Amino acid sequence: MAKVSTSSSIDSDIKTKAQKLFADFGMDLSTAVNIFLRKAIYENAIPFFIQREEPNAETIAAINERDEMKRHPEKYKHYSTFAEFMKEEDENG
Repeated sequence: MAKVSTSSSIDSDIKTKAQKLFADFGMDLSTAVNIFLRKAIYENAIPFFIQREEPNAETIAAINERDEMKRHPEKYKHYSTFAEFMKEEDENG
């Protein structure tokens, strides 16, 4: 099979980390990319699960609470230090 050269833009840190990982497996980046492409063709799909992270109900509630606190800071008690907060927590047990 004839080989062709291709070019792609990759974040330099990602490339370095990937090259180190693949070297541990005894292969270079080109071989790893070829394995990925062959597997994608074989499965007729991306060969791993991809999904958008969606926050659960608890996280959504926390985000909404943070937004409310930003909109109305006057409704919430402020502390100068974490130690000040912890002292009050200890006193209120």
